[in-house]
Amino acid sequence: MAATNEAFFHLDGDLLVPSARADSPWASDMMHGRLFGGLLARALEREHGAPDLHFSRLTVDLFRSAKLEPVHVRTQRVRDGRRIRVADATIYSGDKAVARASAVLLRQGAQPLHEVPSTPAWSAPTPAELGPAPESPGKWVAPFDVWKVDSEGNPVDWSAQSRRAWLLDTRDLVEGEAMSPFERVATAADFASPLANFAPSGVLEFINADYTLTLSRLPLSEEIGMEATGHLNADGVATGNCTFHDAKGPIGYCTMSAVSNPATG
Repeated sequence: MAATNEAFFHLDGDLLVPSARADSPWASDMMHGRLFGGLLARALEREHGAPDLHFSRLTVDLFRSAKLEPVHVRTQRVRDGRRIRVADATIYSGDKAVARASAVLLRQGAQPLHEVPSTPAWSAPTPAELGPAPESPGKWVAPFDVWKVDSEGNPVDWSAQSRRAWLLDTRDLVEGEAMSPFERVATAADFASPLANFAPSGVLEFINADYTLTLSRLPLSEEIGMEATGHLNADGVATGNCTFHDAKGPIGYCTMSAVSNPATG
């Protein structure tokens, strides 16, 4: 399904120029960190992907904020073996690196003879079953659709401490390019942080500094499902994880590290 809204970026040579909707809820002139994951995945897939190689891991480090100004991405192939390829990518705003990623690609092949017990499918209804996405709360209007559901699969609003959600990006990442499944899940992955790190008060107590997405397969649906399955914190540092789903079942996991949000004191 092609997105009908303005894309987050358009190309100007090798520069990616952000639109106004690439903004962050933290500041209107700041680029949303979730888009770094999508841009890094896009560059890695275009420059290092291959039909029989699967992106099994993507680690994204978010170490500097960026204004709504043009950025560019550089990649490097670290290792190319018979069954594994490793590549890195870095996003630059001007001459400053703002985020980086490391990807592991594994060569696909025959399944083993014996079945290994696997994570079961969740019971959440699909977005098609839930109906239109609710409006985004607050002053910042999310440029994507979100459906939150409780443990019984019932729709809930943001005041509920639900740890399950579907996310659908309704804008293309780059103008004139349909988002690939890998770009889509990499862009959505940053949303695992609020699912895992929101407090019962409704405040985001920890802000993620990175995330690692591990995938057994790429999503088959445009909607990405997430279920927070763990959170730990001590001395202002936290870690959390989520199981990722598509409309057919579980596809992988996302783990992030996070630091206490100074705005909450």
